[in-house]
Amino acid sequence: MLPSLGDKYAIEVEITSKPRAEYSTDEYFALDLPMAPAVMVGDEIIVEGKDVDDHTLEVAICRHLGLPAPEEKKGVLGRIFGR
Repeated sequence: MLPSLGDKYAIEVEITSKPRAEYSTDEYFALDLPMAPAVMVGDEIIVEGKDVDDHTLEVAICRHLGLPAPEEKKGVLGRIFGR
């Protein structure tokens, strides 16, 4: 997901990965970072403690870059029933 959004928008992607035990240390909490897994765009925490869907992340990136939000893509049932 991130590589394709990095190609689509002029953004720098930084991924931080540590052993699970390091996320529950006093040193990690002192950094005032969100609980892993998490996604941040700029200083905004998009999601904390769970995964994020593509559309929510793309909307946050557009908001951060001052671009209009992309339209949400309809699934198969949405296209059939017009939702």
